[in-house]
Amino acid sequence: MSRLNVVISDYVWDSVDVERRILGPDVDVVALRTKTEDEFLEAAADCDALLNTYAGPITAKAMARMDRCKIIARYGIGVDTIDLDAATDAGIIVTNNPTYCVEEVADHTVALLLSAARKTALLDRSVRGGRWDVMAAAPMRRLSTQTLGLVGFGNIARRVAARLAAFGMAVLWYDPFVQAGQFDAPGEKVDFDTLLARADFVSIHSPLLPETRGLFNDAAFAKMRPGAILVNCARGAVVDQDALVRALDAGRLAGAALDTTVPEPLPAEHPLRGRDTVILNPHAAWYSVEAFAELQSGAPGEVARVLRGEMPLHVVNRKVLGRSRADL
Repeated sequence: MSRLNVVISDYVWDSVDVERRILGPDVDVVALRTKTEDEFLEAAADCDALLNTYAGPITAKAMARMDRCKIIARYGIGVDTIDLDAATDAGIIVTNNPTYCVEEVADHTVALLLSAARKTALLDRSVRGGRWDVMAAAPMRRLSTQTLGLVGFGNIARRVAARLAAFGMAVLWYDPFVQAGQFDAPGEKVDFDTLLARADFVSIHSPLLPETRGLFNDAAFAKMRPGAILVNCARGAVVDQDALVRALDAGRLAGAALDTTVPEPLPAEHPLRGRDTVILNPHAAWYSVEAFAELQSGAPGEVARVLRGEMPLHVVNRKVLGRSRADL
């Protein structure tokens, strides 16, 4: 019987010792550092499983070549770089890692919002530049008088709601896939336009789907409350960045706090850089020592389950179940 073969398309840590330990001595692990499917396809053509971080998009072309592949396991949460329909048609299970950084992203969202509200980054730059003046941050509003709008009401957003409700903020949320009262979390469900009109802070927590790509465009920004602040720790492409620049230039928005952008990193000359009203982070919301360990171990754990003939924990394309190559 031939040995099992697992290919890692790309990874961002120092070694794959964790993967080798989880998958066991009977599995050959081929660790690559590629960026596109064309770069990993030759190695992955006879793989039993593919572990993936960022390399992609992974299309029907790749799945047609990987005729032994039973599972594509993403290290992270989002699967917008994988053609899920093609994977389902090919009988390939796709999994993600939806829990590894929920607390971290919720905390980071709150940190960015508080920094934007209290203008701590701006004041720090002002002091470092030799100015000692509280009014450098004027105007500033009491947080308990402000309204938070959450676009998407999944695990992370509900934690953000609880954290910021504790500061006295009113919470609104919009999510077409969640019913009012479905979860024990603060907030009032409203439609998208109502949220934009009423929220002083709008925080994005929706996945990147065809319906959400560019959701925050000129039309959306025109509907937002004048002086509102946008926070994004989800996916950069949910925001039309050119439209965001126009809204900031026009004074429609008071600012933005962004952990994700398109591209990453932003070019040095990008118009979102260098603004006192914009906070930029390097896609860091997911990170903690604990989250990093769970990030690296989650996906190979799913692969190990499938290779043992067990059901993985987090199947994204559930339509494949019952007709997958894994024959679970």
